[in-house]
Amino acid sequence: MNHLRFLHYLDEVARVGSIRQAAERLHVAPSAVNRRIQDLEAELGMPLFERLPRGMRLTAAGELFVHYIRSRAAHLEQVRSEIEDLQGLRRGCVRIVVSQAAAAAFLPERIAGFKKKHPLVEFQVQVGDHSRALDSLRTFESDLALIFHLTPETDILRLDELSQPLCLVMHRDHPLAVQKGAVKLRQCLDYPLVLPARDIAGRQLLDAFLAQRSIKLRPTIESNSFEFLLGYLRYEQALTFQIEIGVSRVESDLVSREIEDRGFPSANLVLASLQNRQLPVVAYAFAEYLRTTFASFSRHRE
Repeated sequence: MNHLRFLHYLDEVARVGSIRQAAERLHVAPSAVNRRIQDLEAELGMPLFERLPRGMRLTAAGELFVHYIRSRAAHLEQVRSEIEDLQGLRRGCVRIVVSQAAAAAFLPERIAGFKKKHPLVEFQVQVGDHSRALDSLRTFESDLALIFHLTPETDILRLDELSQPLCLVMHRDHPLAVQKGAVKLRQCLDYPLVLPARDIAGRQLLDAFLAQRSIKLRPTIESNSFEFLLGYLRYEQALTFQIEIGVSRVESDLVSREIEDRGFPSANLVLASLQNRQLPVVAYAFAEYLRTTFASFSRHRE
C-alpha cells in the first residue's frame, strides 16, 4: 500500500509544518517528501500548502485533503481490526486520550484488566485536556476520549458518564486524615494548599463554588501536573483536591475525604468518541469494558 504511505507524508508535513521535520520523523529524505507533495498538487491541479519562510501551512484545499487522508486511514484501521477479529486474533490498537485525573490510576488498571482477556491488543495513550481531546478525536488521532467535565459538542458522541465528586486529598499522617467521614471546607484554611492550575477543569469547578461563598482558598503552590501535586503531599502537611478516582487505591500513603459543604462540586468523567464514526472492533470492545466499569463504580457508590 505504497500510495497510503505517500499520503502519510503529506499528513505528517501538515502536523509538524515542515518538510525537514516530517522527513526526520518518517525516516526518509526531505526530497522524497517534497516530491510526493508536488506530485499530489500536480494531480489535483492546485497547491495543498503555502510555502512560507518558516515552514509549510495548509491551503483550504490542503485542509480538505488532509481530512480525507485521516478519515481514510481511520477507516482502514477499522477494516484491519474487523479482519483480525474474524481471524480470531483479537489484535489491534486502541488509541485513547485521557484526562490527567484518570491517567495515573484509573485507566492503567482498566487497561491491565482488559489485556488479561486480550493480551495481543496494543494501546496508545495520550494525556490531554478538554481541547486536546476534542482535537484528537476530530483528527482521528484517537478512537476514544476519557475526559473529566467534557462539555457537550454536536460532533462528539458521549458513550457513557461517571459522576465524580471533588475530594480532599492528603497524606495519611495529616491531622485531617484521622478524622472519619467528611471534612468541612473551612477546616482546610489551617493548612497549606497545593492546587491544580486555573485552566484545569477541577480547579475551575472549585473556583466557581468559592465565588459564591465567603471562603477564600489561597494556594501556596499551583501546578498543571497532578502527579507533582500528589507527590508534594508526602513532604508537607498540605492539601489538594482531586476527583474520586484520581487517587490510586494502591497508594496507601495518600487518603481522600469528601467535603461536607452543601453543593460542593462534582462533574462527570465522560467516555466519548467522534459522532458518526464506526469504531474499530477492539476500540469498541474496550469502550464496552469501560462502560461495565462505570456501572460497577456507580453501584458501589449506591
